[in-house]
Amino acid sequence: AAGASGGGAAWGCRLLPLQLLLLAAARAGGALYPRDTPSRERKELGGLWSFRADFSPGRDAGFTQRWYRQPLRQTGPVIDMPVPSSFNDITQDPSLENYIGWVWYEKEVLLPRRWLQDNLSTRVVLRFGSAHYYSIVWVNGVQVVEHEGGHLPFEADISRVVQGSPGIPCRITVALNNTLTPHTLPPGTIQYMNDKTRYPKNYFVQNIRFDFFNYAGIHRPVVLYTTPSVYIDDITVTTTSSESVAMVQYRVLVVGSTLYSLSLSLRDQEGKVVATGDGPAGELKVLNPNLWWPYLMHENPGYRYSLEVKMQAQVNGALLEDMYTLPVGIRTVHVTSTQFLINGRPFYFHGVNKHEDADIRGKGFDWPLVVKDFNLLRWLGANSFRTSHYPYAEEIMDLCDAYGIVVIDECPGVGIKMAESFGNKSLQHHLVVMEELIQRDKNRPSVVMWSVANEPASELPPAASYFKTVIAHTKALDPSRPVTFVTDANYALDRGAPYVDVICVNSYFSWYHDPGHLEVIPLQLTTQFENWYKTYQKPIIQSEYGADSVPGLHSDPPLMFSEEYQKAMLREYHSVFDKKRKEYVIGELIWNFADFMTNQGTTRVLGNKKGIFTRQRQPKSAAFVLRERYWKIANESSCLPPIVKSHSLFL
Repeated sequence: AAGASGGGAAWGCRLLPLQLLLLAAARAGGALYPRDTPSRERKELGGLWSFRADFSPGRDAGFTQRWYRQPLRQTGPVIDMPVPSSFNDITQDPSLENYIGWVWYEKEVLLPRRWLQDNLSTRVVLRFGSAHYYSIVWVNGVQVVEHEGGHLPFEADISRVVQGSPGIPCRITVALNNTLTPHTLPPGTIQYMNDKTRYPKNYFVQNIRFDFFNYAGIHRPVVLYTTPSVYIDDITVTTTSSESVAMVQYRVLVVGSTLYSLSLSLRDQEGKVVATGDGPAGELKVLNPNLWWPYLMHENPGYRYSLEVKMQAQVNGALLEDMYTLPVGIRTVHVTSTQFLINGRPFYFHGVNKHEDADIRGKGFDWPLVVKDFNLLRWLGANSFRTSHYPYAEEIMDLCDAYGIVVIDECPGVGIKMAESFGNKSLQHHLVVMEELIQRDKNRPSVVMWSVANEPASELPPAASYFKTVIAHTKALDPSRPVTFVTDANYALDRGAPYVDVICVNSYFSWYHDPGHLEVIPLQLTTQFENWYKTYQKPIIQSEYGADSVPGLHSDPPLMFSEEYQKAMLREYHSVFDKKRKEYVIGELIWNFADFMTNQGTTRVLGNKKGIFTRQRQPKSAAFVLRERYWKIANESSCLPPIVKSHSLFL
């Protein structure tokens, strides 16, 4: 548990009522990623922000003293804080490493004069890629948005706040709270330690039921962007295909006027227009389409077209024009009782689980790290990953689309262990989170399945109606993709499994169960698969398996925590996978891609060491075992030309 001394960290008094949250979600409209176009501009706000943690006994001095009404430096001492990043590991202050409560960020920025001189015909929007966990944002002392959730974008139209003040810095203030409660996603509890003989006054800890560090901060890019006052707010695309023709169904939402025209052009990667359309909804016919294929399933993976949408509207006698280009991948997904089909061909997930986690930056977005990770994934021969245990940055998802890396897109539903977290309050928030996630990622060809939770207490009685509702809601929002959640419950007791399309099961035989006994894996893993399939007749993914290994620690015969033990465990699992993937096992995802930070504890030595790469992205021995296996599977099942196969070692 992350400890802190000082006072209460609860932020329940700041939460909007559920009805307002739902209205806010409805008003939020589309979640188009900000792009520069002929009608839109964007301004990156990354870099150094002013930062101050509220160490007052109630963590509420910032609100009682209204820090947002003046420059943050005038309220007391501030420090520089890089954005994006987690604040926990940036300083040498241990009280900030484990801080729970409200922290404050501030950035002053000059807006281009042209954004402010056209009598509100230009919208100015402030957008956060994510901030963990609960955010309140002011611009020039005026509250503009409030958002719950640490892993999805939110934005505010600030046009009226900044209009008429060219040349004057725009002051952006953010209050951010990382407290987790039984009703947040992920959940947690605050525990006050009242024994005055053992703990200081008002001492409390944040308890969590998940095994990664609760990093906090403005984790993803912050941008200002513009649109015309009448603008393209949302685009939804779905695709169907046969060998010689594909259909791209589209729906475009325009906000600001009902009097407008829309024209659409679909271009291939050479810039050639292959289909055109008009109006807010319709269908584009593409002859001899280039389909979006996963990495190692086709010689040209990740093929995307560009859908150019152009809107024109008359406003007060003037012509307004908005343009937006959306990448589109044409592909289909289908699940049978034994197979997962992409474009009608069987797909086998040979991939990883990841974390957004690295030294110093914590969960902060970092381009060099992201590109390194993708290079390692392709070197490994991995074709897929799960966004364990929360949605990843949009920029990461863009690369998945471009490189053909298949994604199981998971919401932050991890650590749902208490009965209290299955009540209506938690359920309603879970539904809103799924709406936000699907709104963000619905057009991504790399996303082939939604995951609504990881290792919940799905054996509890309320889990049945809870997951039935969440999964039904997810399917209603997006009928085109299968839905799952990842379970570690007993097959006979799991109350949510009847509602999923694919069984995703985590197991750690010879690690958390029968530790040190590699010889039990074949029997126990075979029994696991057979029990699940006999009960549900659904395809199965081994969504987690693995062992901790300390880099450089060796033992022969293999002993736990040595690199040899990690390799031996993988090979025992793989022998069973090879038998069952001929039947109904459709994937294997190692836990984990890289070592990552956790809370301190007697079983964690500077974090979780189950990575096949270190936290610094250096390979352990197990990485080479997995690489040999993944390339072997790819070469057995792919239609790649021989030159691609022979060059696999150099990717």
